Amino acid sequence: MGTFPNVDGRAPIHIFASSKTWIEGNATLQLEHVAGLPGVRAVAAMPDLHPGKYGPVGCAILSDRIHPQLVGSDIGCGMGLFELDIAARKLRLDHLAERMHALDHPWNGDVENALADADLGTTTFDAALGSIGGGNHFCELQAIDEILAPDAAARAGLDRSLSYVLVHSGSRGLGFSILERALRGGQAPLSIGSDEGGAYLAEHDHAVRWAKLNRRIIAERTAAAARAGLRAVSDLAHNMVEYRRAATGDVLALHRKGAAAADRGLVPVPGSRGTLSYLVEPLADMQAEALASLAHGAGRKYDRASMHGRVRVKRSDIARLERNPFGGIVVCGDRGLLAEEAPDAYKSIERVIADLVEFGLARVVATFRPLLTFKKAQSSTAASGKRDKSWKEDRR
Repeated sequence: MGTFPNVDGRAPIHIFASSKTWIEGNATLQLEHVAGLPGVRAVAAMPDLHPGKYGPVGCAILSDRIHPQLVGSDIGCGMGLFELDIAARKLRLDHLAERMHALDHPWNGDVENALADADLGTTTFDAALGSIGGGNHFCELQAIDEILAPDAAARAGLDRSLSYVLVHSGSRGLGFSILERALRGGQAPLSIGSDEGGAYLAEHDHAVRWAKLNRRIIAERTAAAARAGLRAVSDLAHNMVEYRRAATGDVLALHRKGAAAADRGLVPVPGSRGTLSYLVEPLADMQAEALASLAHGAGRKYDRASMHGRVRVKRSDIARLERNPFGGIVVCGDRGLLAEEAPDAYKSIERVIADLVEFGLARVVATFRPLLTFKKAQSSTAASGKRDKSWKEDRR
């Protein structure tokens, strides 16, 4: 990872965003706060940076201690990209939208065997396996719009004619319960190698694997709805912590909060439900300063509360909001969520990707257009102000 000396009592901050990229002032203040936390050696901020509850979303933090709040409550949340063995042109989107309503209901598969196959023990949260969750989580059917790096696309086995599924979800209430326990005594960091640090990391690692299994099951349920087979292309967590050995031999904790791991293959970087998504290949030249991380999406521009004043969700507006500019379908039966997750809530994904390319962090392999974005079929507790705890921390 290299050596990162402290500067003026605060760890150095590397911001991979150009002057053209809008970053809220509160996010910058949170970066400075994080850089001053005990044991922090370096901070890398991506162009999708925006404020979060315990610290900014869209950054990686290297520290000689574990800070559970910097991982957050949705431990293991990430993006999974899967290929379906059915041509995009053969999808009957209207019918598929109806069949995907099943994602609002519990998975009827064999939870016990699924956990055993993933080498996971049981928890009280396992009934939520196969569910998307609230907030910015989604399941989206996509088609390749353009291939820009044919060599990398060929290595990944991409087929321009086929359809794809991008799943954004995490560990649901499991991760929330782990963070609650970790913060019972406050936000004091945990020592690497301590009993407390080891206990947190064991629960954390379980949640990361649980979240990956959750995304796989969501993709399998979508494939079943499309009457298709499934192949994983990429699955990366962006809320996590893992140990890294420094050049000095010290063991350090690399935290990622809304930052995709850039050291294990291609990275999906979605925009909003009204834009293209990108599949990028990380480049090695800037990996050290970027803490082996990349942007995980477009990043919010406006907080959820303000979107209710920015987007009309009267009955006459619903039809417009349930279509994207590419002619695709948006399934979201909750008007409040429909407003909060409107494309205008997010930064320009084109600008975010341009920054990653200009800073030498990644190159674009392919772009994907949204065919059908599923968030939830029916309005439920979200409409009354009750929210899914797995994303509570990202409300601003």
